[in-house]
Amino acid sequence: MPSATSGGKTPRSVAEEPIRAAEVVGALSLATDLGTGQPLEHALRTAVIAIRLGELAGASQQELVDTYYVALLHSSGCTSDGHEAAQLYGDDIAPRAAFALVDAGEVGEIVEYLQSNVGLGRTAEERAVMIEQAILHGLDMARQTFAMHCEVAQRFASWLGFSEGTQAALAHVFERWDGNGFPGVASGEGIPLPMRILHIARDVSVFLSAAGPEEARLVVERRSGSAYDPNLAALAAQHLGGILAELDDTRIWEQALEVEPFPQIWIAGERVDSAFLAIAAFTDLKTPWLREHSTGVADLAEAAAWRLDLPADTVTLIRRAALAHDLGRVGVSNAIWEKTGALGFGEWERVRLHPHFTERAFAQSPALAPIGLVAGSHHERLDGSGYQRGTRGPALDQAARILAAADCYAAMREARPYRPALDAEAAEAELIREVGEGRLDPEAVDAVLAAAGHLIRRRPRELAAGLTDRELEVLLVLARGATNQEIAKALGISPKTVGHHVQHVYRKTGVNSRAAATLWAFQHDLVHTG
Repeated sequence: MPSATSGGKTPRSVAEEPIRAAEVVGALSLATDLGTGQPLEHALRTAVIAIRLGELAGASQQELVDTYYVALLHSSGCTSDGHEAAQLYGDDIAPRAAFALVDAGEVGEIVEYLQSNVGLGRTAEERAVMIEQAILHGLDMARQTFAMHCEVAQRFASWLGFSEGTQAALAHVFERWDGNGFPGVASGEGIPLPMRILHIARDVSVFLSAAGPEEARLVVERRSGSAYDPNLAALAAQHLGGILAELDDTRIWEQALEVEPFPQIWIAGERVDSAFLAIAAFTDLKTPWLREHSTGVADLAEAAAWRLDLPADTVTLIRRAALAHDLGRVGVSNAIWEKTGALGFGEWERVRLHPHFTERAFAQSPALAPIGLVAGSHHERLDGSGYQRGTRGPALDQAARILAAADCYAAMREARPYRPALDAEAAEAELIREVGEGRLDPEAVDAVLAAAGHLIRRRPRELAAGLTDRELEVLLVLARGATNQEIAKALGISPKTVGHHVQHVYRKTGVNSRAAATLWAFQHDLVHTG
């Protein structure tokens, strides 16, 4: 497992409240929905359906626990072949959504799927060759790909500390009752009960969104004895109305948490860190261009935070936010991330959404929302030129500033499809230029550069509006509501001199009152609200 450094300090020197594992995996499941082209309620709804079906089937309490986490984790291997899928299909998300509707036991459906999806964006001649090769070698490719998906999901379950039953079941995500699944090493009751339940619950959720409950029932009936355990399929078809009763997409997060079987799993400390390392690995599997990016950003951000002498709980927040900051990338096609040329308007708009996706993945959980808020701010800039919100300096706290600087530096030191990696000197120069142009925080940049091994030379400050250091001191005390006499006492100068400085501040900043001068100070990030 990858690890993030802690700058030689112990990050958890303060106690923290445990977090429900269901909330962590639920957040991850929202990202897997994005990465597989499913509605954002899909995995959560699958968990609810699976538990209801498992209870009808008389599953044991441990089998229900395993069923629940299998339902939330079943697509967690979806990023493992994103690069290869984009090469074959021209996209790595839409084809997954299309395949979810295919009966993999029907050769005709598989061939039609390949003919409709392989080589999109290529010439007709190139597509014909690619489709032919896919039909000839598709079975072997599918075995390898789906086995890889399962192995990755199992490893995530292991990192998260889930039971051996959960881990074992995840080896069979793409198997079938008739043995014609992938990788094709199990059939019938050789497939663990939690996974046999998942097969039905997953597809019911998929077809519920795609075509409605009646089509979902027909699919269960048609695939009984082939894709599905016939006894479970009969139970699901007979009781589908009850299984789907009162499902509410507006509160599906709450419903998914409500059905978690007891004993509920709670995690804290090292186990939470392991969960966020799993999230980082899931994200960085998306494309070879991102390998170890999230853990690299976490290393830098955490070390920078220690250098700034921040409290241990803030350092922990920053580290976890850094590990999770790019989770939203999963919802954007690799055709965009791996493009060698300039992005078009629509492509850029998709890119600009990925911090939003990151933040929203954690937003439903009160315990995780603060992490998501920092993680989703990694592309914000002090001058308001960043995204997703265009937040300006005064609204960006120190954690967000550190994360932005760490992400910039780490990304510049890594190659991308459209440019080579920058060397350390060039990356430092670029960060300093961003500071000079008012986009990155100088203190955060210095801390990140120091964490990366750069020798930091103190640079003379260029103050906004050409203020002198003394004028800035006067402005900062004035902004706290002090009178000229109080400013004079605080700074050890005469009230008359203070008056001259105040007039200079007004003239340089273009204001005519103390209130306006105070607002100007906030606008230019000279006064912090925290």
